[in-house]
Amino acid sequence: MSGLPLTWEFLAVPQAVPKVRRILRARFEGDDAGDLVLCVSELLANVITHVGERTPVTLRVSATHTGRVRVSVSDPAPTVWPVLRESGAEGTSGRGLQLVDAVALRWGVEQAPYRKTVWCELRAPGVRRWALAGSGTHRGAS
Repeated sequence: MSGLPLTWEFLAVPQAVPKVRRILRARFEGDDAGDLVLCVSELLANVITHVGERTPVTLRVSATHTGRVRVSVSDPAPTVWPVLRESGAEGTSGRGLQLVDAVALRWGVEQAPYRKTVWCELRAPGVRRWALAGSGTHRGAS
């Protein structure tokens, strides 16, 4: 995981999401970075939807001391918290955090006086899922 951490500051607009996906896919070319790209996309979409377009965000992708990848998205709305909710079979939205919860090893929210950071930890791109099968990791906010 050389080249980490990666940090970008930009405005959260719909056009930024595919651009960030392309950057991440290029950065981890040849590795299985699908979960990483999915989580970044969903966390950015949450900011756009629930905080608002053109919100300044900081996206950080870093390595943890345990060999995982940590994704964090910070925005200046400390009181607008993400909510993991059930969306019905007919629902057209509300699945973003369900997806993050499904693929992340763990995730959570850190609040500061003037911003919040939503983060998740994932297996490192290129590490096969079966290698983590018996690890006993738990999902969900912590």
